[in-house]
Amino acid sequence: MARAALSADAVVDVALRIIDEGSPTALTLSAVAGRTGVATPSLYKHVRNLAELRDLLSARIINEIADQVGEAVLGRSADEAIRALMSAWRDYASAHPHRYAALVQSPEPRTAEAGTRLIKIVLATLRAYGMEDSAAIHATRCLRAVVHGFATLESEGAFGLPEKLDESYDLLIHMVITGLRSPR
Repeated sequence: MARAALSADAVVDVALRIIDEGSPTALTLSAVAGRTGVATPSLYKHVRNLAELRDLLSARIINEIADQVGEAVLGRSADEAIRALMSAWRDYASAHPHRYAALVQSPEPRTAEAGTRLIKIVLATLRAYGMEDSAAIHATRCLRAVVHGFATLESEGAFGLPEKLDESYDLLIHMVITGLRSPR
């Protein structure tokens, strides 16, 4: 990569490739510098430190998830939209397990815009159930917890019993939809 082409976005692109090929622990500034053909200190013109790079990386990943989930729910509503949302989120995590594992889960200013975008998609999906305000936020948290939990456990190989994971996930989707339909 030519030095002139180096930017914060280009550094994130390289970081994603490193993670995809190895794991989140493979990401170091030294590894990024080696891939870009610059000395590590040259990266500081584009990212302050590894923590900032991880935040920028997380914002990119959340945007990718939002793109995939947004496309999946487009034109759908209620149960069909929830099913599409949950499937698309899991599909992203399955297709990019190292990226998903590298995702910084705590709210961070750099990821706020991407996170807000994803939350808006979820909130819009929940409107079909008549959920607004705090009820919609609680449901969004629950939805995130079940999808993230399942995707994380699946990517780490934590489901060792012989039953098919797709059947378990279909049951999970059914349970979520049933819960969303039930008045509190």
